[in-house]
Amino acid sequence: MSRSPTAAQRRVIDAADPVTGRLRGTEAQLAGLVARGLAFRHPRPPHDHFLTPAGHRVREAVPEEGGEAVVRSAAAGGGVFAARVGGDDEEAAGPSRVREVNSAWQGLVELRRMTNPDGATDRPCSWERTHLVRAAALALEAAGHRPAGRGSDGYRVRETPQPEAVAVYAPDGEALRACAATLERAGWQAGEYTEPRTRARYLLASPRRA
Repeated sequence: MSRSPTAAQRRVIDAADPVTGRLRGTEAQLAGLVARGLAFRHPRPPHDHFLTPAGHRVREAVPEEGGEAVVRSAAAGGGVFAARVGGDDEEAAGPSRVREVNSAWQGLVELRRMTNPDGATDRPCSWERTHLVRAAALALEAAGHRPAGRGSDGYRVRETPQPEAVAVYAPDGEALRACAATLERAGWQAGEYTEPRTRARYLLASPRRA
């Protein structure tokens, strides 16, 4: 049984040609995949590397622990990406952040396609259901909503005691309704509620199943 690929090797596998399984990567990455039985070196020039059947299975399986890698490495350059949930310690976003968020969102849409049983991209996948706060925050940020941060107000996504539900707060009713519309387009269902003690309005949002 082959060892699991490293994060760098996983990115090489994910980037393989969808039809031929042809791989691109460093010599060390490709050699490592060969050693794990996930790739082979073609005997004829130019001696390209291709996925083995085991490599194809790894690519198609997208295990649950790999879900976060897909989203996090989707940012340009494969760097670490974290969705902004809104907090006083978060910095304002710059142009590079916008590109990273868009790339991460496209990675998440692709993860939906690969892991939802019917290949649907219009509703959340299992990774999102186990990372509710980050998944909802990514959907909001990718749509252009601004998270709360230092010296600025915006959305805040927080955990709730309810299973498969997050709370979303916004500066005012209009912003809250805009967040609800964005989440619904992203495959979530959202309802507006009032906190009994503070009378603050918020959204209770959960991933849609069908």
